[in-house]
Amino acid sequence: MKTTKRIAAGTLLLAVSLSLAACGGMSRQGRNTAIGAGVGAVGGAVLTGGSTLGTLGGAAVGGVVGHEASK
Repeated sequence: MKTTKRIAAGTLLLAVSLSLAACGGMSRQGRNTAIGAGVGAVGGAVLTGGSTLGTLGGAAVGGVVGHEASK
């Protein structure tokens, strides 16, 4: 994996992790949806080499999985 892609993936993971700190007042289902979307976005970005469509698709799928897993 190229160094630039590793740095981008690490930066995205750090940003997602920091943004999850704002989930303190959210419901369990909302928090799980946000976590799923964040993880999905990182996974989609890594698997597709950082493409926008892959990142958005991963976020959408991860959000749905996180939402449904909390029921």
